[in-house]
Parts: sequence; structure tokens; C-alpha cells
Amino acid sequence: MGKVVGMEISIAAAEAVKQCNVDVISAYPITPQTHIVEKLSEFVANGELDAEFIPVESEHSALSVCVGSSACGARTFTCTSSQGLILMSEIVYITSAMRLPVFMILANRSLSAPLSIWVDHSDVMSIRDCGWIQVFAANGQEVYDHVFHAFKVSENESVLLPYILNIDGFILTHVVEPIELIDQEIVDKYLPPFNPPYRLDPDRPLTMGAYGVPEVYMESKMAQDMALKNAFPYIINAWKEFGDLTGRYYNPVETYRSEDADILLVTMGSMGETAEVAVDELREDNIAAGIVKIRLWRPFPYEDFINKVSRAQILVVVDRSLSYGGPGGPVASEIRGALYHLDKRPYVMNFIAGLGGRDITINDFKEMIDHAIKNAHKSRQEDYILFGTRE
Repeated sequence: MGKVVGMEISIAAAEAVKQCNVDVISAYPITPQTHIVEKLSEFVANGELDAEFIPVESEHSALSVCVGSSACGARTFTCTSSQGLILMSEIVYITSAMRLPVFMILANRSLSAPLSIWVDHSDVMSIRDCGWIQVFAANGQEVYDHVFHAFKVSENESVLLPYILNIDGFILTHVVEPIELIDQEIVDKYLPPFNPPYRLDPDRPLTMGAYGVPEVYMESKMAQDMALKNAFPYIINAWKEFGDLTGRYYNPVETYRSEDADILLVTMGSMGETAEVAVDELREDNIAAGIVKIRLWRPFPYEDFINKVSRAQILVVVDRSLSYGGPGGPVASEIRGALYHLDKRPYVMNFIAGLGGRDITINDFKEMIDHAIKNAHKSRQEDYILFGTRE
């Protein structure tokens, strides 16, 4: 394997994109994703990466450029965050419906107003049902590794879907961590050149994104849904192949000290590693707690998740976003739906925490579990708690 280097995670992400030998990069700078595309622009300007770097006037234009370049057969990358994602959301849905394997890193950040540049998951949850493959990274190594996984999966002829890699803003993007780099020869062995079966070519005309009359629209959406669900085994196989080459294996749902746990924390993103410390301390106090970490958000790994949690009595689901006027957080809603058909299912208690970059500490996780133990079954399943808010 390659050497281990202390590196800002955004720079490691850019290094991985370079190693994937992308053809087109189009992006508009927005905090906290800017360092990724700044570094890529340096690679292109210095001749280290033979690619077209296309600066644009908005995120809407950035993804529009990516749609065009991917449709022409170019390996394509973009990056955004928060309001930038909202601005490009019109094109987000078009990209997946046209089955274009664009790769986007989303540096997760809260949505305005009030204006906030800090992390939560409101941005990605706003396009939860956009039809893209969606994965959450917990640390810098996962960010670096999943750049390769993204192109490997999305460009597979049996998949051909865009891919979002979610990385927590500032908590990951601006932090220096030890990253084990991959030798270029291993990258080249893992990731073949992009050779799409369909591309825009004047010599072989075809239509993409055609008008969908009512007689065909529902069938096209059914096909899109089936394509995303059918991508699941290719996602798993690509993780397996990556692990065989690097020794680092990934799964759609990861666990920590969950085998004998009566109560499980359910997390996504970087907070899972803080939760591990909390669980270790709870175990010292003879509290049988564990963690289930959701890595794959779409397609949602229902069977894997149910197998990991069905033994537990209580699930403490920590959402970093809020469905306003709804039943709490989107992750908890998804989990309640996944468990609904079970005759005996864990009690789900939902905590909304960490909005707008507020810290979720070790003690916070311990307090959530303590509250859940004392209050489980005293309230309705659809109840939720905005954790740590002042009166």
C-alpha cells in the first residue's frame, strides 16, 4: 500500500479525484467545500491533472456543465454545499433521471436562514429522494477511499447513476488526519477507464432527457427506482473488491459493540466516532449500549439494517436535521418505516441534535441514552426531542 500522510481531508479528497484521472471538473466555490476544488484547480493549472476545469457563475451552472460533459462520455466531478445544493437542485433530479454517472462531494452544511456555515444534514435531506446513490463518510480515510468507490460504482454499465459522498463540513473538510494513500497502480487496477454505452455523438445521434408524456412518465420513474435499488449489489461488490486490494472493507451498515446491546445509538457521518467513546464509557458502568452507523443512505439497506438492530430493545436515533411540521428527523422516519412490519420491534426514540454546527459531545450521547432508558415506552413512537436547546 501507499504511504501514510497527515493531510487536510479536503486535500485528500482532491488527491483521490486526481488519481481517478477525471476529465471534467466544474464547480462554484462555497464554504466549506472550497478547498477541494481550489486544490483541483491547482492540479490542472500545474499540469498535474489533464482535465478541463470549468469555473462557472453559480452551482446551477456547475451541475449543468457536468450533465453535458457526462452525457458526452467524460468522467465528471463537482462539489458543493448547503445553499449551493439548493440552487443546483433542479439539475440534481435531471442528472439521475438521465442516468449520468456524475460524482459529487457534498460538504454538509446547514441551510439559511439564519445564515450558518456550519455542519448539519439539512442540505442532503432536502434532496433525499433525488435518485442519486448517497453515502456518508465518518472520517478522512473514508472520504479518500470513497472517491474511488464512487466512480467504480456509478460508471458500471449496470448502474449508470450519479453518486453523492456526504462529508461533514469543517468537522471533516478542514481537519488534518492521517490518510493512507493508494498507489496509482492499484487505483488503475481498481478503476477502469470510463467507457459509457451511450454518449452524445454527432455521428451517432441519440436523445437524452426527452419529453415524457403521461403515458410514459410513470414507467420512466418506475425504471429509475428499480435502477437505484438494483445498484445495491454493485455497491457491495465494489466495496469488496476495494477491500481485497487495500485491506479496508466497508459495509452499508457498520456496528460497534452491538452484539449484546440492549440499547443502540443510530448515527450517520462523523458523529459515530464520538459516539464510540460514549459507548465505551457506558460499558464501564455496565450499560449494554452499542452503535449502528448508517453508511449507505440511498439505496437504503433495509435488510442489513434490520438484521443489525432487531435484537435491541431501544434505538436512539440521532438526526442532524429536522423535518419541520413532521414526525421529527428524516432518518428516524426512515427507520420507523423499515421496522413497521416486524411483530416485535425496538422502541425508537429520536433526538434532533447538532443543528447549525452545535457540538454533539460524549456526554450528550450518554445523556440521550440515559433519557431513553428512563422514558422509553412512556411516550409515543413518533415523538422526538430537540436535544440541548435552551428554554
